[in-house]
Amino acid sequence: MQQILVVDDEVGIRELLSEILSDEGYQVRLAENAGEARAFRSRARPDLVLLDIWMPDTDGITLLKEWASAGLLTMPVVMMSGHGTIDTAVEATRIGAYDFLEKPIALQKLLATVGRALRHGGEQPQPGLSLASLGRGPLIIDLKQRLERVANLRTPVLLVSEPGCGIELAARFLHSRNAPWVAPENASALAESPLDLLTQAREGTLFLHDVAELNRAEQKGLQFLLSKLDRYNARLICGATRSLPDLVAQGAFDARLYSALAVTTIRVPSLREHREDVPDLANLVLTRMIEAKETPPRQLTTAALNALRNYDWPGNLAQLQGVVQTLALTALTDQITLEDVNRVLPQPTPGALGPAAVHGLPFDLPLREARDAFERVYFEHHIAREGGNISRVAEAVGLERTHLYRKLKQLGIRLNRKSEE
Repeated sequence: MQQILVVDDEVGIRELLSEILSDEGYQVRLAENAGEARAFRSRARPDLVLLDIWMPDTDGITLLKEWASAGLLTMPVVMMSGHGTIDTAVEATRIGAYDFLEKPIALQKLLATVGRALRHGGEQPQPGLSLASLGRGPLIIDLKQRLERVANLRTPVLLVSEPGCGIELAARFLHSRNAPWVAPENASALAESPLDLLTQAREGTLFLHDVAELNRAEQKGLQFLLSKLDRYNARLICGATRSLPDLVAQGAFDARLYSALAVTTIRVPSLREHREDVPDLANLVLTRMIEAKETPPRQLTTAALNALRNYDWPGNLAQLQGVVQTLALTALTDQITLEDVNRVLPQPTPGALGPAAVHGLPFDLPLREARDAFERVYFEHHIAREGGNISRVAEAVGLERTHLYRKLKQLGIRLNRKSEE
């Protein structure tokens, strides 16, 4: 049975919509404000949301933006309002709403819109990660701000990073909604038919995954293509996972082409540089798998999340996704534990590493930052050893429980509900 969440602060409208939709065979859930809708979405993914715009706590447009930025807008949403404007409807659609209904809602229009939205939701593949879901840490906020600065420009953009960092997510952030997106898997088209690529990308975006891998013929085709971008009103976005200046110095990359591409260069940080975002990312990947029914319901324990955060992720985002998928598919219970993570993550050989790497401590940091890093590892060790029992952790480390909570919050160590009991 398909599930519809109705979010409206007017009890009469909630009850009326619930009665109509229940009679049509839908399972209806009700929320009287954004807070209740937010809590429901954190527990489950409805097949459709009917969302009122004007509500007392948080308006519907703001809630829609929250879901979109957190990667939770994976179901069709139909906005409702008795005071809607064309601008409001356009903004909602731009954010990701499927449709807009004006109150009072005619019965036939309601049922027709609900039917279309549910069919649309069933036909659409579950979206992958977006730049918004990469995190809320300072480095990701900085990345978004820099991308926003150049979003409306038509000049080429060069995105540089280590392999697997999510260059395509940054590129799609720059891409205009509903415009052509062309991302050839085989770069040989640059040498063989560059104008065909531009024709496909007319009025849209041409994205090249990794220009550092182009051979001389493909580089020549790209240089030709650059000279024709204005004629096709196409935007070029390139990724590079190796140093182009080094390749130029080695004679492996054309210096003039590099100069043309590098005018606007933005670096995408590695995952280990914003490791504070790893727990939310891991939970999001797991939630997507559960909602897609690829795995039974699972939960990552606090100790498991802390271990994932402290890992260096040489394969970056792509590796994290693979590890979470493996954990979800191979865990023997609904709790993914620290032992599960240690089983799946590659374990370094202690003898081959220096003392800093063995203990996971960055000895080259300033004293205050190094001390915070040590304390983080220290407390996570005790939390894992005591199975998340905070009373026993407080006793083991010799701190009052209140002081311990304050210290854990200061260090950014998250606890689940079970840990706090």
